[in-house]
Amino acid sequence: MGPALSLHPEAGCPEPPGLGDILRERGQREVFCGLTGIIWLHRKIQDAFFLVVGSRTCAHLLQSAAGVMIFAEPRFATAILEERDLAGMADAHDELDAIVDRLLLRRPDIKLLFLVGSCPSEVIKLDLGRAAQRLSNKHRPRVRILNYSGSGIETTFTQGEDACLAALVPEMPVAPPEENRALLIVGALPDIVEDQFRRLFDELGIGPVAFLPARSAEALPSLGPRTVYLLAQPFLADTARALDGRGATRLSAPFPLGAEGTTEWLRAAALAWGIPESRFDAVTAPGRERANRAIRRCEGALRNKRIFFFPDSQLEIPIARFLTRELGMIPVEIGTPYLHAEHLAPEIALLPSGTRISEGQDVDRQLERCRAEAPDLVVCGLGLANPLESEGLTTKWAIELVFSPIHGFEQAGDLAELFARPLARRERLRFAS
Repeated sequence: MGPALSLHPEAGCPEPPGLGDILRERGQREVFCGLTGIIWLHRKIQDAFFLVVGSRTCAHLLQSAAGVMIFAEPRFATAILEERDLAGMADAHDELDAIVDRLLLRRPDIKLLFLVGSCPSEVIKLDLGRAAQRLSNKHRPRVRILNYSGSGIETTFTQGEDACLAALVPEMPVAPPEENRALLIVGALPDIVEDQFRRLFDELGIGPVAFLPARSAEALPSLGPRTVYLLAQPFLADTARALDGRGATRLSAPFPLGAEGTTEWLRAAALAWGIPESRFDAVTAPGRERANRAIRRCEGALRNKRIFFFPDSQLEIPIARFLTRELGMIPVEIGTPYLHAEHLAPEIALLPSGTRISEGQDVDRQLERCRAEAPDLVVCGLGLANPLESEGLTTKWAIELVFSPIHGFEQAGDLAELFARPLARRERLRFAS
């Protein structure tokens, strides 16, 4: 799978409204690879299994990221490419077939198996697409076998989810022409957040509503020209293109982060379904008020604090919108690995005029700008956090924003606290010293 569509005029993407030139950088980057997405996807799709075809380094990354205990039996593993595989001394396809056969014999609960490509498997040109088709023919109908790339050579880590969901789109059954309009929510959400959104849509009278990915591989929703979809995550460019190719229609909206973002995201569906404004307000007002009360607890700690985002997850622009508009923070720079102008246009339109946005990364140059700005809070990856802390800057681990439930009204206060905590910690340390 290719990287998300970058914002380039020659690619046909319009410039976002109300902003100056976007700083585009290409150089050394500081990001995780797409294999990291398995950590939340294997929990979400409860009868799926993710088999990474990669090196021992890939296995160590997944073990470390997941915090897997010795007695756990997670729904992912790594088929290790040894030196003889890399040297072409063994038939990697034969070895992979044997591993899959043993895995499915041991784990009869698996209904969907992903063969996940990695940097090593792509370097040696191992054709996992052909392997998935061959193995799927062998094990059908008990198990569906698909493949996608989790390589980190050209991508950032959230694109692992994008590649996974894009691989599922061709498998979605065709909706009958007479089927009523349906709403599809696209993006992996914690079960509790999914349940909250489902209740809100039910109260609004919007439906039927399905989620991609579904909690079960056998519950893959149908898809057709009567399908309307909302993106729950901003990093799903390939998935959106695949859905568009199947005839589905995307609703443009800010992402459901914070009280404002969640309200406008729900409103996009309500407008498409012709829900009266009075009913929309009656259904959403209680959640919006709870969210605002929770957010206000952190406002004093965050208002007028200057924040700098290094590119990491592609969540940076929606989160910056939340922090600036609902908590009064001042964005110094919003870095994002890739910027899909069409998907993020509603978010960018809500940012303060003149906000500096950088797409891509040259980490040395961005570090220089960050040090010169001396912001109150820096949002960055783990590899940069400790060095910046040693220089006296206060940091927030960006990856925590992906692993934590942050979407919707009920999580708005938790999202705000993720940014208030590092500043509170810094104050306690100063007081103690």
